[in-house]
Amino acid sequence: MDQAKGESEIASGAKPRGIGEYLVSHLRQYGLLFALIAVMAFFQIVTDGTLLRAVNVTNLLLQNSYIIIMALGMLIVIVAGHIDLSVGSVMGFVGALAAVMMVNHDQSMLVTVIVCLTAGAAIGAAQGYWVAYWKIPSFIVTLAGMLVFRGLSLWLLEGQSVGPFPKEFQVIATGFVPDIFPAGIGESLATMLGERQVNILALLTGVVAAFFVVWMGINQRMRNKAYGIEDEPRSFFIARNVIVAAALIFVTYKLSLFRGLPNVLITMGVLTIIYAFITEKTTIGRRVYALGGNQKAAKLSGIKTERLTFLAFTNMGLLAAAAGLVFAARLNTATPKAGFALELDVIAAVFIGGASMAGGVGTIIGAVVGAFLMGVLNNGMSIMGIGIDYQQMIKGLVLLAAVIFDVYNKNKQG
Repeated sequence: MDQAKGESEIASGAKPRGIGEYLVSHLRQYGLLFALIAVMAFFQIVTDGTLLRAVNVTNLLLQNSYIIIMALGMLIVIVAGHIDLSVGSVMGFVGALAAVMMVNHDQSMLVTVIVCLTAGAAIGAAQGYWVAYWKIPSFIVTLAGMLVFRGLSLWLLEGQSVGPFPKEFQVIATGFVPDIFPAGIGESLATMLGERQVNILALLTGVVAAFFVVWMGINQRMRNKAYGIEDEPRSFFIARNVIVAAALIFVTYKLSLFRGLPNVLITMGVLTIIYAFITEKTTIGRRVYALGGNQKAAKLSGIKTERLTFLAFTNMGLLAAAAGLVFAARLNTATPKAGFALELDVIAAVFIGGASMAGGVGTIIGAVVGAFLMGVLNNGMSIMGIGIDYQQMIKGLVLLAAVIFDVYNKNKQG
């Protein structure tokens, strides 16, 4: 959509805009990022620096990993014009299934993971079938699924917690990538920086990631210029890339001061890249946006809307299963209440991340940033000792503000 807008502006002879005008026209895209920075700065000050300590940064990533994984799938479902209320229950059910297989029946980790992921995809496919081909509203189908799989979790676990899991399974969520560089190098660097330890691999990963992001941004800007598409102002482009690169290096630096790169961070990063590529660069991704924007028009243009809807829910079930495995591995036990109300956090993260409740609008990066914003709010308020009652109210108000902002933008553009 941004590309089409840029092409139309070139066709009409529009002149490059200033930073202020550019920010106003892209408020949905950058407003969330500024909000995340502001919230982090606020909690860093009021918690006397606790928020961005190395151990807490690591905990932030671990605590929000399963939310982010499910948010990737929920973004696609919402962009397609639907909703999935069952993801928390499916996540809990898959964790229960993994516990019964590995703890009670001594199944291998490989067999358990394959069965659990297959079960999650099958659940998503079953729900997607009713939504896509029988035209039953997704709200009703997934509400029923939420109740069904909550009950199945209770039945499977017989109302009791089951654990602990084998060590190799726990590594999925609590393990860290070992530093491949000699210990002496890390010790020397730690001495120079005045720290106790530095994980070279984690730090180097941040530098490489920052370089890659900047390189991709420059290449995209050069392509836009070659095609005559108006791009963001140069000064804003430079500032944005400096901020993103600095943030990546800062986060990995903090991780390097604790235990390095968590295994689950690698999983999240790979999945985010894959789904960002699918939604932004592939035909099926563009068709999902077309489906959510106007289903009738999409169908008339030859898009197989039923199959897309079916695949969106199948994908959601698969990612909910993956999140269930991560959650169970992190807790080291499966409980009947696992995943309770987590679907609300996932949906809130996607809407806060800029997705439209009407469908057709939203980005993977926005969903990830929205999930992190929710995570920072939870973590910061917990450090401050704010009760769960006030936390829920504040998160609800943040979600309401995001939806009001979306409606305001639509009315303003209309």
